[in-house]
Amino acid sequence: MRVVVQRVKNARVSVENRIIGEIGPGLVLLVGAAEGDTSEDVRKMAYKCLNMRIFEDKAGKMNLSCLKLGYDVLIISQFTLIADTRKGHRPSFSGALEPEQAEKLYHEFVEACRAEGLKVAEGEFGAHMLVEINNWGPVTIIVDSKS
Repeated sequence: MRVVVQRVKNARVSVENRIIGEIGPGLVLLVGAAEGDTSEDVRKMAYKCLNMRIFEDKAGKMNLSCLKLGYDVLIISQFTLIADTRKGHRPSFSGALEPEQAEKLYHEFVEACRAEGLKVAEGEFGAHMLVEINNWGPVTIIVDSKS
């Protein structure tokens, strides 16, 4: 499982010109599921992302987490994160989990984040979405369950 973690001032996601999720300060989590990913990977990744200390404390040091601050989370499914670009000019997505299994793990990830008591908004799995992100910093970190 690969997650791109972005610290944001605010963000929203729309499908067919309709806003389906919107957050204030917090995290946007772009989530891609790969072959071999499990429910255990989901739990570990959700915990890691929500507890990642990428928000500044009063001294200006990145020492606080989204969970600690009670900030919001917007979660977007993005299978293209699993792209293999080692050969040629066309990305290969053969390492991405089959859609039915990926959707199951995506919803498990969303629920694992919600279980922590934060406001969690989400995109629509498999839909073409417009994601508007106002990066804060910017701070963008890639987390992979395999590394």
